[in-house]
Amino acid sequence: MTTVYVGLGSNLGDRQQMIASAVEMLRRLPDTRVLRLSSIRETEPVGGPPQGRYLNAVAELKTLLSAAQLLTSFGVIERSLGRTPSDIRWGPRTIDLDMLFFGASMIVEDGLAVPHPYVWERSFVLEPLAELRPDLVASGPDGWQSVMVTGGLSDAAMAIEEEVSRTARKMAAS
Repeated sequence: MTTVYVGLGSNLGDRQQMIASAVEMLRRLPDTRVLRLSSIRETEPVGGPPQGRYLNAVAELKTLLSAAQLLTSFGVIERSLGRTPSDIRWGPRTIDLDMLFFGASMIVEDGLAVPHPYVWERSFVLEPLAELRPDLVASGPDGWQSVMVTGGLSDAAMAIEEEVSRTARKMAAS
C-alpha cells in the first residue's frame, strides 16, 4: 500500500463539518485506509480574492489506488460536498482536497503534480503535516524522497504490529 498525505481545507459553510465529511468519505474509498488526521487549524487565505479564513488539516492514508484514481475520487468527494468549478484561482471553496505526497513518487501529469507544487511554501500545509511526519517536513524539498522510502520500513513494521494485535485479540476471544 502507498502512503499518501492529503491536504484538506474549507472556508465556506460549516467548515468543520466539511472537513469531517471529507475524511469520512476518504474512509469509504475502496482499498484505502485513513490512518491519522492532524489537528484542524484556522488559517488566513493565501492568494486569491478577499475571502474568509480557512480550516486546514492533513490526513495520512494508505491506499492501493493509483494517484490518478485517488485524484478522481477527490473530485467526486469535493463535488458531493458542494464544490463547484470556478474560474477564480485560489478562491473560496466548501472543500479542497490536495494530494501532497503519493509515496516517494514524483508525478507530473495533466491535472496532477506530486509532490504538490506549493507544499514547501505554505505553512497551512507544513504545520499540520509536521504533526504527522516531522521527519518529512524537516527533510525539505531535497530530502523528502529518501524519507518517504525509509517510511516504507515503518509501514512494514506497522503491518506486523497490526497482525500481532489481531492475533492477540483472536487468542483472547477464544
